[in-house]
Formats: sequence, structure tokens, C-alpha cells
Amino acid sequence: MLTKRIIPCLDIKDGRTVKGTNFVDLRDAGDPVELGAFYAQQGADELVFLDITATNEKRKTLSELVNRISHHINIPFTVGGGVSSVEDASVLLHNGADKISVNTAAFKNPLLIKQLADEFGSQFVVLAIDAKKEEDGEWYVYLNGGSVKTEIKCFDWAKQAVDSGAGEILLTSMNNDGTKKGFAIDITKQLAENLSVPVIASGGGGTIEHFVDIFTKGKADAALAASIFHFKEVAIPDLKRYLQKHQINVRL
Repeated sequence: MLTKRIIPCLDIKDGRTVKGTNFVDLRDAGDPVELGAFYAQQGADELVFLDITATNEKRKTLSELVNRISHHINIPFTVGGGVSSVEDASVLLHNGADKISVNTAAFKNPLLIKQLADEFGSQFVVLAIDAKKEEDGEWYVYLNGGSVKTEIKCFDWAKQAVDSGAGEILLTSMNNDGTKKGFAIDITKQLAENLSVPVIASGGGGTIEHFVDIFTKGKADAALAASIFHFKEVAIPDLKRYLQKHQINVRL
């Protein structure tokens, strides 16, 4: 039985870790190099680095910062933000990334997923989806850091991406993001039960019980959180011990 993964996320703006609510109202959460090293030491299974303003600022990911973080951690490291070509991904790989997360660029050019998978392997390609549940009850894909709505449904895009070679889905619920009221169980479960690749749930983790719910009810393979870890509200060792007590298989 595969172990469930706990993944802290470093949202990066101007070289600092930040955290907001529903993708706005960002506040400073600390130095990303120090946080990355701390999480690796605490027993995080992976680390995700998202350069959240790279796409809107039309620039590449901060490869020098990626390099510095990679030298302080010994766990798998996923990097995203502003990646729009095989060359961009290659630069990040050479600076210590283990996987690359693509979002807006892949939506605008779906061939990018196949190009990355052909060049580096599917396990290297993480498709990040920012999804929002609208009044019609459907989840739609948003681009550019959650600022641009599309008419494409979340599941349809996820399935197309997996068919193109994405090896993992990082699903962020914009409705739940930063609220600490729990993960989006319905859409996570739909993806997890109907796709052939792991699904990482993101957005809304506020208590230890929320992690139990997303693994048991939402069927997620991994859970990603930011503020509860950054602001020391939940410690990763405590979280993992609690999950294990609830018969959820984790790496201690």
C-alpha cells in the first residue's frame, strides 16, 4: 500500500514565502531557504515551490533561489511558476528541481505536457490546476494565478493532461484556499477515482482532521498545505503520528 504524502508549499513572491486567502491578501511567511530546510528536517515527504507571480509578470522562475533551497533539502522538490518550455524546465532541473509544475502555459499550449513528458518522463511533469466551484455546481479551471476564468471544467482538463503525459495532478481549490475550513473533498475524489495518476489536494487544510478527511473521503494521494505549517499551527511529526493512528499509511 502506497504511503500518503504530506507536502508543504512555498508560494514565492519577490523572493519571500507568502500566503494569502482565496489567492489574495498575501502576507509574508518567512525565508524560503530556511523554511525548506526546516520542513525537510521535520519529515515532510516532498516540497513544492511555486513562483506565484512569474506568469503575470511574464518572467521565468527564480532559478537561483531554487538552487539555494535544493542545497538545504534531501526530499523530492517540485518547482513551478513561469515554466513554458522544455528549456525552462531544463534550467530548473539543473538547479535542483526533481519535478516541474506547469499550469497556465500548459493550458494555453497543451502540447507542452507531451514535450516535457517525452523529454524528461511523465513522473517529472506535475500539472497544477487552480479550480473554482461556480454557482452551477461545476468546477472550472482558472489561469494566471487564479485571475482568469476559463470555460473548461476541471476534470476534463485534468483527464486531457494525463492523456498527454502528466504524471501527477496538483489540484488547488480556490474556494477553500487559505480558509482553513477543510479541503475540497468532492472534486478531489472525482479526480483521484477516475485518473490513473496521483492527485495532490491543496487549499483549505486547517486542522489535523482535515488531512484525515482528504485521505479517507477525498481519496487523495498527497495533501499540500502552507500557512498551517509556516505559522507553526500544525507540526508535521504530530500530523503524521495522528494519521498513522487513524490507519493512514504515512512515512514516519
